[in-house]
Amino acid sequence: MKEVRAEGAVKALDALYEFEREPVTEEKLQPGKYFAGLFAGEHVAGTEFVIGAMFVQWGVRPFDIFVGLLLGNALAVLTWTLLCAPIAVGTRLTLYWYLRRITGPVMTTVYNIVNALMFCILAGCMITVSASAIRIPFGIPEQTQWYPEDLRFVLVVLAVGAVVTALAILGFKRLAQFAVVCSPWMFAMFIAGAVVLLPNLASLTEEVGQIRGFGDFWRLVGLTVWTGPEGVASPMSFWKVAAFAWICNLAMNAGLSDMAILRYARSSWYGLYTAFGVFLGHYLAWICAGIMGAATALALQRSMTAIDPGTLAHYALGVSGIVAVVLAGWTTSNPTLYRAGLALQAITPGWARWKVTLSVGAATSVVACFPFVFTKLTDFVGYYGLLLMPAGAIVFAEHWILPKMGVQKFWATRGERNITWPSLASWGIAIAVAVALQQTGTLHLFFLFLPIWVLTMALYIIFALLAGARNVPAGEQETPAGAGGALPADHEAQTHSSADFVTIFAGVVALLSLLCCFAWPVYILIRGSAGYDARFAFFKGWLILPTLLYFLGGICYAVKREKKQASS
Repeated sequence: MKEVRAEGAVKALDALYEFEREPVTEEKLQPGKYFAGLFAGEHVAGTEFVIGAMFVQWGVRPFDIFVGLLLGNALAVLTWTLLCAPIAVGTRLTLYWYLRRITGPVMTTVYNIVNALMFCILAGCMITVSASAIRIPFGIPEQTQWYPEDLRFVLVVLAVGAVVTALAILGFKRLAQFAVVCSPWMFAMFIAGAVVLLPNLASLTEEVGQIRGFGDFWRLVGLTVWTGPEGVASPMSFWKVAAFAWICNLAMNAGLSDMAILRYARSSWYGLYTAFGVFLGHYLAWICAGIMGAATALALQRSMTAIDPGTLAHYALGVSGIVAVVLAGWTTSNPTLYRAGLALQAITPGWARWKVTLSVGAATSVVACFPFVFTKLTDFVGYYGLLLMPAGAIVFAEHWILPKMGVQKFWATRGERNITWPSLASWGIAIAVAVALQQTGTLHLFFLFLPIWVLTMALYIIFALLAGARNVPAGEQETPAGAGGALPADHEAQTHSSADFVTIFAGVVALLSLLCCFAWPVYILIRGSAGYDARFAFFKGWLILPTLLYFLGGICYAVKREKKQASS
């Protein structure tokens, strides 16, 4: 009986077809709400607690944060929309399989191994952040060393990794559904944590005392949160803040890794849905995390470097803060593991995607046991994007520029060659130049993106022409199914029958609970410092109630609505 059940489970997992090697077909394309939820869930992550706090330590000013992040995130959205999404929609393929058609198996194998390794480390970071919150109820101490100091922490990490891997195995649509429910509430928690701590931060600052308007707020954060470069060894300038916001997802947008997600889009303009992720996660969440970090460090009289995300969120939001960090880590590590599984799937054609994802998840969980993955997060993000981005420049040149120069698509692989030196040489030279510029201090790590992207593209075009790309005869063109862009507008419209009472009631409960999570801390802020401690303690203790109501209502609403749409 057990063997029969195991065989049935394997067949069910094998049926989770995700178009690993073929173009996504039209009937599998997804509406915009899935992308809004997925990007918001992925980029409103547990690591925002880490990065937001780091900006505080880097000696930036309020103007640098509010305006610099605005500029950098706008550039990131445009990069997704103008570079990544058109190629994803035009091919309906993952980057990994499209790159194989362009460069052949050897270059693809090297790239995908590096890519999967980087994704494993990034996903491991998210799992570690989630574990930093789950450890609190079990009395496990903060893990501030590069190695785990408590066996119970390792067990917590492995449990979180198992859940994340299971969700990643379920595929794109399940990831998006999970994120659609989680992301509005996670965004509310970042806002709530910052707003509810402002009165206490003001009361501890003699120059302000109480917040009566925006001027008081601006003065307060300039005095206590983003205090400027004085006394900071390596301060961050306005342009470094903007550049970091632009390049922190470089591998996904300019590096084209998010082709894995955007290939399900009905139009290339769906790249604009990334704004739901970066402006909520990499703008408001970083700002709110900075305020929470500074307020928590001041209240606990501890250095920010000794406070992990779990402690920070628990101090501001109580049990709901623990839940927020856990879910924020999950919703980011899930699509990251999904990408890693797709990357390795391209070089393990004999394996089903779920088996590859399971293997990747196991390796990632081991990496997550070592807390160093988030203590060096910002440096890792910079190097990770820089290392993988040249592949995106190669694909861009092959997809858009070389055909205009009379070169047939997939010229390098028409003769069934395994090694194509133009792609390997352009990638290797570009990385060598980047390392030289960074190590000699000529350019900061955050400013290397544009020159290295242009250099890679130019080198690939020159090397391709030198290799005789124009002389390769045209063969049978591989035109991906579903290529070409947007579907008619009425295709996205869903036929809805009148919702039943349970669906409406669940939606209303979720909406009111979410509004409570936003309004409650605003009320505490308006009441000021008099009686603040009692109101803050009551808020931390009972915020879990609207949290539970939101998830009960939200999950019920989402399930009922999906069933109704499927039946219609």
